[in-house]
Amino acid sequence: MRRRPSEYRRPVRRRLSLWILALLGMFVIAGLVLFVFHHNHHEDQVKQPMMGENATKEPLNHESLNLTKEILRASSFSRQLAEQMTLAKAYVIIAKEHNNLHLAWELSNKIKSCQLLLSKAAKRGQYITVEEAEPIISSLSYLIFKAQDAHYDISTTMMTMKSHIQALEGRTNAATVQSTLFGQLVAEALPKSLHCLKVKLTNDWLKQPPLQNHVEEKRNSPRVIDNNLYHFCIFSDNVLATSVVVNSTISNADHPKQLVFHIATIGISYGSMQVWFLTNDFKGATVEVQNIEEFTWLNASYAPVMKRLLDKDSRTYYFGAYQDMKVEPKLRNPKHMSLLNHLRFYIPEVYPLLEKVVFLDDDVVVQKDLTRLFSLDLHGNVNGAVETCLEAFHRYYKYINFSNPVISSKFDPQACGWAFGMNVFDLIAWRKENVTARYHYWQEQNGDLTLWKLGTLPPALLAFYGLTETLDRRWHVLGLGYDMNIDDRLIDSAAVIHFSGNMKPWLKLAIGRYKPLWERYINQSHPYYQDCVIS
Repeated sequence: MRRRPSEYRRPVRRRLSLWILALLGMFVIAGLVLFVFHHNHHEDQVKQPMMGENATKEPLNHESLNLTKEILRASSFSRQLAEQMTLAKAYVIIAKEHNNLHLAWELSNKIKSCQLLLSKAAKRGQYITVEEAEPIISSLSYLIFKAQDAHYDISTTMMTMKSHIQALEGRTNAATVQSTLFGQLVAEALPKSLHCLKVKLTNDWLKQPPLQNHVEEKRNSPRVIDNNLYHFCIFSDNVLATSVVVNSTISNADHPKQLVFHIATIGISYGSMQVWFLTNDFKGATVEVQNIEEFTWLNASYAPVMKRLLDKDSRTYYFGAYQDMKVEPKLRNPKHMSLLNHLRFYIPEVYPLLEKVVFLDDDVVVQKDLTRLFSLDLHGNVNGAVETCLEAFHRYYKYINFSNPVISSKFDPQACGWAFGMNVFDLIAWRKENVTARYHYWQEQNGDLTLWKLGTLPPALLAFYGLTETLDRRWHVLGLGYDMNIDDRLIDSAAVIHFSGNMKPWLKLAIGRYKPLWERYINQSHPYYQDCVIS
């Protein structure tokens, strides 16, 4: 059959294909809508991972989860719970004070639920989800609203919390004082190992009369009064600490045989100190040990500190069983009344034939040759010392009461303080200026403890005022008994390092970073040291 020309043909029926196209178009549009919705929803989840389901399905690495940072986030459920818990705790206190025990009980239960949920989150290392947080947040919000509705308004809350803060501050202050007192007791107490060492040495002293005969020979040695030698004095009852001072000084000296050490101690430590220094080798240096109880001139009629020691009120203040907690523990430290501590003001009387000495505390370590100190020109001054006024609190006004007219008329409050612990003394100038008499005068003036409160440094600042020559600070670096951040370069360059403070190197509370600097000068091969300290 012959086909018609195209212009005469009937148009093809396309109704079905149009419907198909329409359906396809609708599917495309719906797909686009779903894609856009899904994309926006995904972005919301990225911005707020805590608010969607992915928070529960994608556990986070426990090691990377920082709950402290999480609590600080504004959108964090942990933060919301912590804030509500803090507010709820305040309302628990207020509810109890208003005898609303049921509300207090309800709040306490919800607080426990909060704490439990936070601890679980921390344990598993995952964020708190909306499903977990919502019931607790809702119930706590209701209870807080209930507390506010019971007229526990912001004013009541503030007044209550203020009173509790004051009570807490009082307890904190009491705890701080108590902690300081315990720290002071630990610092003052002789460790068991050092007590053991002293007992063993004292036992040898009592059992070996030949040692006592040897002491007499040393006492009569011309070296102890020879001013051509280098003389050092140490006042201590700590055998091991004194040994470190002597060992470190000798180890760093160019000519140890030219050194003479004068040690003064109390009667109970005299035997142990003698045995230690008689039975150990000190490279030819001379060591003399004296008992201060043999200084007959050191009596109450001459020394104000002796008079105060015999005073009943002073003994109660420093040594009594009852201690007023309002007074700082360091102000009641018995060492402030120790004769050994005050003996430094009587060096010319202790060594009447000497012309120049270097005084060393028993908590120092010597790292350089100190004989150069004896050739320093003190320009007519009595005392050579390192100044400590690099910071404001080491000036005179911080140690002494300048409201007293006698003090304010004679001294400059901004004058520099200086360090006691490594000092070179010109004893000829000392006797000429009669510094000990000055010290006695100021001790008498301070009979009521109103000029200064504690220590030997304040009276020394007064007695040596205008008579102190400033030394280079590298001669003496302080603070190794309390400051954990001293520059290593400063320590390395120091001639003397001083463990000033409570953290002495022979105590367990010593700063570990500095302790090896002290321990390297201990004779650890000594059998008594091994028995008492190492074992």
